[in-house]
Amino acid sequence: MTVPIAGTRFTAGSFEPIVVANRNDVDESLHYGAGVVVGSDGSIVSAIGDPELLVFPRSALKPFQAAAMVDAGLELPHRLLAVVTASHSGEQPHLDAVLEILQRYDLTVDDLANTPGRPYGGAARNAARAAGVEPSRLQQNCSGKHAGMLATCRINGWTTDSYLDPDHPLQETIADSIDRLAARPGGSLADVGVDGCGAPTHVMPLVDVARALGVLMRNGSKAVESMAAAPFLVGGTDRDVTIWMETVPGLVAKEGADGVMVLALPDGRAAAAKIADGSDLARRAVTVEMLRRLGVDVDGALVAVRDRVAVPVFGHGASVGALTALPWG
Repeated sequence: MTVPIAGTRFTAGSFEPIVVANRNDVDESLHYGAGVVVGSDGSIVSAIGDPELLVFPRSALKPFQAAAMVDAGLELPHRLLAVVTASHSGEQPHLDAVLEILQRYDLTVDDLANTPGRPYGGAARNAARAAGVEPSRLQQNCSGKHAGMLATCRINGWTTDSYLDPDHPLQETIADSIDRLAARPGGSLADVGVDGCGAPTHVMPLVDVARALGVLMRNGSKAVESMAAAPFLVGGTDRDVTIWMETVPGLVAKEGADGVMVLALPDGRAAAAKIADGSDLARRAVTVEMLRRLGVDVDGALVAVRDRVAVPVFGHGASVGALTALPWG
C-alpha cells in the first residue's frame, strides 16, 4: 500500500508485523519491520514490507566502508581488519587491536575523532565503571572503524584532522565504493547523515544493503573474509553476530543501530532487515528468520544455537516469554 502515514515519509506498506513478544502465553507487543532476501544474482527471493525502503544502515555499513579502505590501500591482517568492521564490545582484545592499528601507522588515540563512549559490552562496561575508567574514544564501539579510516588517510597522504567531513577524500572514496556495490551510480547515496560515532552514514534502499554485502561475498573481499575469520573481534562475548558467524561456516553478519541487520553467505545470497521502532531486541529475534530464509538449518542442526541467542521476556527476574520472529508472507 502507498497510503502515506501523516507526518512521516513512510507509507502503510513500508512495514509489516515482523516480531511478536509473548509474556506468560499472552502476546504483549508487536514490532513492525521490513526485510528482504536476495539470491546470489541479487534478485529478490522474498520480502516483507517494502524492500526498496530507504534506510540508514548505520553500523551495517562498516563492511562496505572497510572494503573501500582496503581498495584505497589499507593493508591489515584479518584480525585487525575485522575490528575495522566491528561494533566491538570494548573488551581488551578489541582495544588492543585498535591500538595496534594506530601504532602501525604512527597514530595515537588522540587522533581518533569518534564520539567518546563506554564499552558496548555489558561486562566490559561494568568493569570499566568499577575501575573508574571514564568514557573514551578508544572504548567506543566504532573505534576500530575510525582507526582504519585514519590509517587509510596516512597511506594516501590525506589530512587526518578532517577525515569525517563528507567532502574529505576518504569519505568521497567510501561513498563512491558503496554506490558501485549497490550498482546504482549516483542514485543511492543522495542523502548523507551523521552516525552516532560522528562518521557519515548513507541512506540506501534496504535491498541494496543486502545486494552490496552479497557482492562483497561473491568477490572474496578481504573485509568480509576478515569478519568470517575473526568473529569475536567483530562483536564480542555473547554477541549474536559473533555466535552466528562462529557457527555457520563463511557467514558474515553485521548489525546496525536502530534495528538494522544484514547477513550474507559465501555464494552471495544475502538478507537485510530494518525494525520500524529501532528495537535491537526485535532485530536479534528477526535474525533467526533471516537465516532461516537463507537456508540455514536453525530449526534442526542449529536449534541449540537458535535457543542460545533467543530473546527472553523477563518477569521478576525469570524468563516468562520471548520475542519471536513472524514468518514472512
